[in-house]
Amino acid sequence: MRENNTNSTTAPEFRESIVSIRRVAKTVKGGRNMRFSVSVVVGNGEGRVGVGLGKAREIPEAVRKAIEDAKKEMITVPMVGTTIPHRINGIFGAGKVVLMPAAEGTGVIAGSSVRTVLELAGIKDIRAKSIGSNNAGNMAYATIEGLRSLKTVEEVSRLRGKTKEEILG
Repeated sequence: MRENNTNSTTAPEFRESIVSIRRVAKTVKGGRNMRFSVSVVVGNGEGRVGVGLGKAREIPEAVRKAIEDAKKEMITVPMVGTTIPHRINGIFGAGKVVLMPAAEGTGVIAGSSVRTVLELAGIKDIRAKSIGSNNAGNMAYATIEGLRSLKTVEEVSRLRGKTKEEILG
């Protein structure tokens, strides 16, 4: 009982969302070996998000493994107000996602698992376009790759050795 109270106060509250559940089969000498592959998105709605993959013989065990994997792979998303700082492309496998900042009040305009990742990251106003593959897992990972490569004006000015005003023009 005491461990649960300690964990809930020290760890931030994360929400989970299952992106895809697939039944996969491996053919062996004795027949087919069935397993489940689950993709999960975990986020706190305040700029932290991760995607994980879990595989097991039973769905609950695969979900548990996917959540653990997602928590290990968490990233912090740089935000400007309720949107992202600039337009970016995310690529993972054959899945490509174009993420575009939007004016306040626009909402999340995205499809499939891209919407899930963006909402759990806490981004309120954004436009996204999926290009190529529509595989839910690859789209989620492509979105994470795009969010991972975002940079704020402060980071760019520090990298270039210029002031913030020189960058913005």
